[in-house]
Amino acid sequence: MIRGLRVNRRIFIAAMGVTVLSACADKVTAEPSMQKNRPLFGKVERLDPGLDEVIDSSLQLEQLADGFSWSEGPAWDSKRDRLYFSDVPQNTAFIWSEALGLEVFRKPSGLAEGDGTNGLLMARDGRLLTANHGKRAITAFNIESGEDVILADRFDGKKFNSPNDLVEAEDGTIYFTDPPYGLQDGDESPLKEQPVNGVYRRGPDGKLTLIDGSLTRPNGIALSPDERTLYVAQSDPEKQLLKSYAIGSDGLLSDSGLFFDAQPLVAADAPGLPDGMCVAQTGHIFATGPGGVLILSPTGKLLGRILAEKATANCAFGDDGSMLYLTSSDRLARIPLKVKGLSFG
Repeated sequence: MIRGLRVNRRIFIAAMGVTVLSACADKVTAEPSMQKNRPLFGKVERLDPGLDEVIDSSLQLEQLADGFSWSEGPAWDSKRDRLYFSDVPQNTAFIWSEALGLEVFRKPSGLAEGDGTNGLLMARDGRLLTANHGKRAITAFNIESGEDVILADRFDGKKFNSPNDLVEAEDGTIYFTDPPYGLQDGDESPLKEQPVNGVYRRGPDGKLTLIDGSLTRPNGIALSPDERTLYVAQSDPEKQLLKSYAIGSDGLLSDSGLFFDAQPLVAADAPGLPDGMCVAQTGHIFATGPGGVLILSPTGKLLGRILAEKATANCAFGDDGSMLYLTSSDRLARIPLKVKGLSFG
């Protein structure tokens, strides 16, 4: 999530070229599931011939729903053929499916008041993992029973800032980021207990480890197909980048340094910051950033961009794995790919 501090949020987003809507969740609109010819927008920018293996550059984005305050954290549920995503300021989680269109999933999605969930992820055990701003925790939500279990809410006895995004490894290890976006006044908030804005590892045994406390605004997070590399996006307007970390056979991580510098892409007609990301089976990385979604090769070469016209918070693979869903400012959209996401057969 790249919203600014709560007091200055609208000023910050306006500066990035984003229009924040005041519509409540019950004013959100979606095209009927049976209607053909949904609105199309944006375009694909081809910067390298390698893009042709990933996406058809003649395509546009298909708008599925709009009217959100700030849409975030999409996660595909293959068992139920539907997408979950968050509207963080409205404290609401939604479902979108081809069969039923848009539905409210959880309201509130966080605590009774304040922000709700941000990043979402279908866990290997079938629960919906959430980076929960309101609860300042990583939680596991049982979709059938409604039970919401806190997996981590403190490190060294201090409450997290506002967990933002997360990814799960095959062995159940969870990596997540903890910037201060969910705290009023951010780093200056009297509620901030952690001395850093950290990147963390929660092992299968529940043990928490701080991977990196040097980033100013750690945000999106993802794993390479072989799970030997962890990627982390930083949404600092003054230092927009993706970092990578090597994961050893013993589970220990080492900083591999800069993976991609997004700062040169900053422009008035390219709203957005590095935020969420997802990785294809081929190792290609789809990372939100200036302009929309950056498409990177496994070595960090920029192949092209999906230009979404507004700041784009996050993305996830869905359907059979070859559809990319985007939460872009006030909209939910999708675009087909030639590659498939991880966890899809």
